[in-house]
Amino acid sequence: MLVGDGSYLMMAQEIVTAVSEGIKLNIVLVQNQSFGSIGSLSESLARSGFGTRYRYRDPSSGRLDGDVLPVDLAANAASLGADVIRTRTVKELQAALAQSRASDRTTVTYIEADPLAPVPSSESWWECPCRRLPALDSRSRPVRPTWRPSATSGCTCRKG
Repeated sequence: MLVGDGSYLMMAQEIVTAVSEGIKLNIVLVQNQSFGSIGSLSESLARSGFGTRYRYRDPSSGRLDGDVLPVDLAANAASLGADVIRTRTVKELQAALAQSRASDRTTVTYIEADPLAPVPSSESWWECPCRRLPALDSRSRPVRPTWRPSATSGCTCRKG
C-alpha cells in the first residue's frame, strides 16, 4: 500500500496488528513533512492550509511557521515491529520494493519527498466543511457563505 505521512499518522497502529498476527504488508511511505493532499485541497479552496505542515509554533508570530518538527516516521515504523528500508533515489526505491516483496515480514519502504512539490490531482472532489478559525487568513472569508453540504455528506456548518 502507498501512504503519505499524514495518512501514516492515522494508521501506524495497524502495523502492530499486522506484525503480531504475522500478516505480511508491503507499505510504501512517502514523507513530505506535511498533510500534502489536504494542504493542496485547502489552498485550492482559497484557504490557508492551516496546520498542514509539521512545524513548531513560532513564539514571536504565534503561527505554525517555525522550524520543521523532527518527525521520523521510518524510526516509528521500526519501533512498531516493521522492517524498514530507507531510500533516496529511484534506483534505491526499485531495489527496496523488490526486497520488500521478497520478504515474509511487514516491510515499510520509506522515501522522502519535496514538501513544496504539488500533489497531483486525483480527479475527485472532496467536500470540506466550514472551518471554525476565523480571521486566520482573509482569503478564506468568501468561501464560507457559498459552501453547502450535499445530502449524502453528513457535514454541516454549525454555529458555536
